[in-house]
Order: sequence, then C-alpha cells, then structure tokens
Amino acid sequence: MNVLQYLKSKEFLRTLILMIAISLMLLFGLVKWLGYHTKHDEKIEVPNLEMLSLAETEKILEEFKLNYVVIDSASFNPKFPPKSVIEQNPMPGDFVKENRKIYLTLNPSDYRKVTVPNVLDQTKRQVVIQLKSLGFRIGKERFVKDLGRDVVRGLEIGSKNVMPGDRLPKNTVIDLVLGDGLVDRDSIK
Repeated sequence: MNVLQYLKSKEFLRTLILMIAISLMLLFGLVKWLGYHTKHDEKIEVPNLEMLSLAETEKILEEFKLNYVVIDSASFNPKFPPKSVIEQNPMPGDFVKENRKIYLTLNPSDYRKVTVPNVLDQTKRQVVIQLKSLGFRIGKERFVKDLGRDVVRGLEIGSKNVMPGDRLPKNTVIDLVLGDGLVDRDSIK
C-alpha cells in the first residue's frame, strides 16, 4: 500500500478524527484545570490604604488575604501623617488575586536633614539662592553694625545661632543676620 492510498483510506480518516477529538478533550481539560488552579473567577478589590499607619495597613491586608512590601520612604509630605502610606501599587479599586503583594511607599517621620553650608561673608542674594536650593526657607532679616552692606554675618533659627555644618530638616525657616553697611536703616525708609 502506498502513501497516497493510505491517506484516502477509512483507517486514516478514523485515526485523524480520533486524534482531533482527543486533542480537543485534552485542551478543554487543560483550560478547566488552569481556571481552577489560577482561581480565575476569584478576585479581591484592593482597598485604599492612603494615610493609614503601617499597623492599620497590615491588619486590613491580613483581612483581605493580601501581602505587602514597603519599597521606599519618599520625601516628607506634611499633608500625610508621619510613617503613613502615601502611595500604593496596585491602585485602590484594582482587582487582584489572593496573596498578591501590594507595594507601599511610606511618608518619613520628618523632612530629611540637610547640612547647612558655609555662607558667611557672602551676599544676601547668593545666600538666599543657595539656601533655597537646599530646601530651606528664608525668614526675617536682622541687621548688625558692619561695613559690608547686605553681607551675611550669621544665620539664626529664632534666637539660636546656626553654624555651618549643622544638620537641619529641609523646610526649616532660617533668619539672616546681615551687615547694615554702616547706614542707618531707619533714615533710608
């Protein structure tokens, strides 16, 4: 029997139909098993965790049978309580499966500390730019008798002197002590 006659025979046709039927049954069984194994129809809505402490977050995620990973602490945001969740992934309202990891970004407990640079004997303009670029805010100006007009002679927070090299939280208000150029400021106005 040659190959062409075999391809036209009923035996080949029966074998082909049987192979297709078995393949379809195996494919159907595999799809059903995968649906069961991956819990295809079971999904959990991700809760909103923003502004919650880590302890509260852990308790809620335990109830939902979800896991969490703290990926980082971001820059301090005063709108959120310290050490609270400020960002999460997946977002609230998304659907996930049981035991999925929720990635959390926490708010630090305070602004990070920045080293105060040596700005003494520089002009007010230079110092303001330098301090603002580091994240400090400029407060009041106080003038002292000095030959250099608008030259920084000191830095203060309230009435406390700030020295170059001190570490202060970002967003701290720093007052400037400036030279008056030996000019009576009250007579200028």
